Amino acid sequence: MSLASYQTAPPREKCNLYYYLAPRRKSRKDRSVVAKFNNPLLTVDIIIEVADRGIVLIERKNPPHGWALPGGFVDYGEHLEKAALREAKEETSLDVQLIEQFYTYSDPRRDPRHHTVATVFIGKATGDPMGADDAKRADLFTENNLPAPIVFDHSEILKDYFHYKETGERPKI
Repeated sequence: MSLASYQTAPPREKCNLYYYLAPRRKSRKDRSVVAKFNNPLLTVDIIIEVADRGIVLIERKNPPHGWALPGGFVDYGEHLEKAALREAKEETSLDVQLIEQFYTYSDPRRDPRHHTVATVFIGKATGDPMGADDAKRADLFTENNLPAPIVFDHSEILKDYFHYKETGERPKI
């Protein structure tokens, strides 16, 4: 099917392909695509290194309560890298420079609310983190003084990260 045939597609309710090609609006109808197609939701998490002082974790305002890596959902049409920088700024008030894409985590049980797939980035920043947006607070931690409880699969991500920093080995499937 050519692109021209998509441009003359019938109204949205008649053709699912039109849904994907139509300009995006954040409406209730658009959010229903998750329920309609039952696909995982795309998220990003960021391991923010602050000089030799540690990494940033946030204490969540919303359930599930506990400590987590800064991160969140990718908006439609947004690059993963831009989403990571946006979420880092919103939740920690830090300007982050991304260093590398670390790994993608996709266990369907990683988030108790829904099936999410998270691409994790490593970044660096200077200054003191301050919790904002949906972060009650943000603070610096080292491998030996991590807070509890850590929610989602972020304990596993942190274990993989500290192993990577020590050995250079990335997580394996």
